[in-house]
Amino acid sequence: MTGDSVVRPTQHTVGPTQPTVGRAKVKVSIVGAGAVGTAIAYACLIRGSTESLALFDTNADKVRAEVLDLNHGTQFAPPCRIEGSDDLAVTAGSDMIVVTAGAKQKPGQSRLDLAAANVALVQVLTPALLERSPDAVILFVSNPVDIVTHAAITATDAPPGRIFGSGTVLDSGRLRFLIAERAGVAVENVHAVVVGEHGDSEITLWSGAAIGGVPAAEFQGPALDGTSGTVFDAATRADISAQVVHSAYEIIRGKGATNLAIGLSTVRIVEAVLGDQHRVLPVSTLQTDPEELSGVCLSLPTVVDSRGASRVLDVAMSDEERAGLRASARTLREVQATLER
Repeated sequence: MTGDSVVRPTQHTVGPTQPTVGRAKVKVSIVGAGAVGTAIAYACLIRGSTESLALFDTNADKVRAEVLDLNHGTQFAPPCRIEGSDDLAVTAGSDMIVVTAGAKQKPGQSRLDLAAANVALVQVLTPALLERSPDAVILFVSNPVDIVTHAAITATDAPPGRIFGSGTVLDSGRLRFLIAERAGVAVENVHAVVVGEHGDSEITLWSGAAIGGVPAAEFQGPALDGTSGTVFDAATRADISAQVVHSAYEIIRGKGATNLAIGLSTVRIVEAVLGDQHRVLPVSTLQTDPEELSGVCLSLPTVVDSRGASRVLDVAMSDEERAGLRASARTLREVQATLER
């Protein structure tokens, strides 16, 4: 999709055409019907996250096909009205909008390399979406999500937190999976978070990681050589952190795109908003304090409720982790400065 074609009015709409009685209680629109957008739509459908789904994409044939495919499965899922169009009007009246549109990340390409094209897109797209859904919460998933989210916020006058990014929710899920696999426990018993940029400069907060309430640094179990002792030593922690950072690149090399896990993690955020759950998630928000983080969007544990991204928590970190977070903010700030020239 290109910025100058985003708001082009056309007549290609697919989905239920019969008049409905009243308005659906909850409507979620997904902008971009590519691999990620359709994975999010599918996850919303099978989890029963919303009563109404709308898909928008400038590729009329693609969005029509995806909507038909989803509608053909509605008898096997919780009730949901699904429609789609290459006319942005299909998103009107949304309670929440998830934006996945943008250039696709190529093998070997960093998320930050995508910045210029996707920033230009969202600067046009975001005001157009809010014009049609003035009360909607907008969640950005497009990469580089921190840069894109910042551009979207500065292109509008939306209230603080109404626009935010998916941030490191998926990264934190990857981290917890790897820790659980190494510890030999269920992933639900692992508590750990990744903060900072959703990308190469992100920081694993090992100082707060715990398995079943046991700090990761103290967790005992069988080592890889068969002996027993501390499982998460410095080398193991470094290896896991590197795997988290490079997971997306590995998946992109193998199948061309990451879509299934980001679909599920995005719907976790969607449900936190729609259900006013006050769930703490590491989403990407515009930071205002402390000064070394202010002016950039990055991820920290944040309360997510019906207003969007609410209160950012003051998380305990080691000196090394805090220095890494400041470095991550500098990386993002440098990219923003380049784009604003």
